[in-house]
Amino acid sequence: MTQQLTGARWQEELTAELKDNILGYWLNNTVDEKYFGYIGEIASSGEKLPEADKGLVLHARIMWTFASAYRLYKDEKYLAASKRAYEALRTHFRDPEHGGLYWLIDVKGAAVSDKKQVYGQAFVIYALSEYVRVTDDPEALAWAEEIYRLLEKHAYDPVHLGYIEALARDWTETDELSLSGKDLNERKSMNTHLHVLEAYTNLYRVWKPEGLKAKLKELIEVHLDKIIDAKTDHFLLFFDDEWHSKAPHISYGHDIEGSWLLWEAAEVLGDASLLPHVKEAAVRMAHATLEQGVDEDGGLFNEYDGHHLDDSKDWWPQAEAMVGFLNAYQLSGEAKYLEAAKHSWSFISKFVSDREGGEWHWQVTRAGEPVVQANQPKVGQWKCPYHNSRACIEALERLEHLKSEV
Repeated sequence: MTQQLTGARWQEELTAELKDNILGYWLNNTVDEKYFGYIGEIASSGEKLPEADKGLVLHARIMWTFASAYRLYKDEKYLAASKRAYEALRTHFRDPEHGGLYWLIDVKGAAVSDKKQVYGQAFVIYALSEYVRVTDDPEALAWAEEIYRLLEKHAYDPVHLGYIEALARDWTETDELSLSGKDLNERKSMNTHLHVLEAYTNLYRVWKPEGLKAKLKELIEVHLDKIIDAKTDHFLLFFDDEWHSKAPHISYGHDIEGSWLLWEAAEVLGDASLLPHVKEAAVRMAHATLEQGVDEDGGLFNEYDGHHLDDSKDWWPQAEAMVGFLNAYQLSGEAKYLEAAKHSWSFISKFVSDREGGEWHWQVTRAGEPVVQANQPKVGQWKCPYHNSRACIEALERLEHLKSEV
């Protein structure tokens, strides 16, 4: 299949997937007309759960998605969808007393979890920055700056560098650090640092003080020096304050996502001294992922815990694989990465995209069969349009630059 997938054909398929199956699904199915913002959960069966709690990450990612779609297509309905998420964040998630945003709220706007999860704050910076890119809204920029300063004041570790996972509502220490039930309750994680990096990269696109420039450079260096395992070219996942690794797990999706986000950060920063180091690291990580994490059908495995391979295939690693391998091809010129990106799209198109219900399945088995579980909804705190819409947007933009080669 991949041999017949020309660049033009690929772009056509990506455009249809993005506009019709992803953005169209979220516009038509998730707007919460009864309360505010977007519905907190839609089951894998398609059943809407209108009273479900509303997640910070869900709303921030919806805001980012539709702002980015508006940047690409200039369609007013996308801007309106982004603004709807922005208003929900501003009027319901925002903590009026201590600043920052609640992690989880109910349909009345009351906090269910009021801790300040750094990961969630970072996604709001990411979304606000994208919104500013397309609107130049001074209030949105000022809010992004405010959250940035709160993170630097309360979450930054000036001794060992990096950021702790979470704080209490008033930004004091908390023992409840973990991001989700799957994560270790450790002081620092790869995941949070990757998405603070992502957020600061986008913020630096629209706001360029020297302080943010220095923090973005430091974050890139933290990834290179402390988070990437020099022996394996995989990310280490959990750490104590002093960056001792606390888990042997490999997350193939995060590895390939991180490979291109690191390069994006270095490009946006524009520090010539860092670019060759990041380029080398990005290609090494892509190579390790391709060699160890990709199945024969082009799908990307979930994780390896040091003993057992989780060979099921969640939606988001597939999305990140397509972009990460395209990025590795652009950096290295090696054809194997272009073929891997094509195989990623073929797997997504054939197995992960839900042609009947819309959007993407949360998970498919190694054989490509959709997995239906209560804890894997079609829409939820973690099931958002960000990974798949961004993958389509990134691939479309990259393929436009590669027209003569693909």
